[in-house]
Amino acid sequence: MPQLDQLALVYQSQWFWLAITLGTIFFVVGMWIVPRVEKTVEDRDAKIAADLEEAQRMQDEAEASEEAWRNRVNEARAEAQAVTAAAKEKAQADLEKKLAKVDAEIATRTEAAEADLAEARSAALAELENVASEATQEIVGKLTGGKVAKAEARKAVAGVLADA
Repeated sequence: MPQLDQLALVYQSQWFWLAITLGTIFFVVGMWIVPRVEKTVEDRDAKIAADLEEAQRMQDEAEASEEAWRNRVNEARAEAQAVTAAAKEKAQADLEKKLAKVDAEIATRTEAAEADLAEARSAALAELENVASEATQEIVGKLTGGKVAKAEARKAVAGVLADA
């Protein structure tokens, strides 16, 4: 059959053009497309690496900033505690001074009151002694009809008061 005899020629022509087409595609892809894709991938890798380095740098800065902030906060707390302790000590010292002053004033008033009380007691006892000696003179005079000297009545009243 003649159709089958032509088949080898037709296939040879098709194989030739197939090889030319594939070679052209291989050449175009290998010379233009692959280098561009590789450059894009390299650029992308470089950009990612640069972004990662920048992120690490920023994280380090943030950690340093946080550490500095924590140090400032701790210093402020320590300073506040020192100020509070100093204020408490000053208030305690002032309180102790005021209490000492008030205690001294109370002691002075107490001593004065005790002195006044002792004086009033002495005066009351003296008055009581006078009244008792007069009452003794009158009672003895009414009961016995005699008179007792003022000095004797005082001596008797003083003896009784001393025993009491």
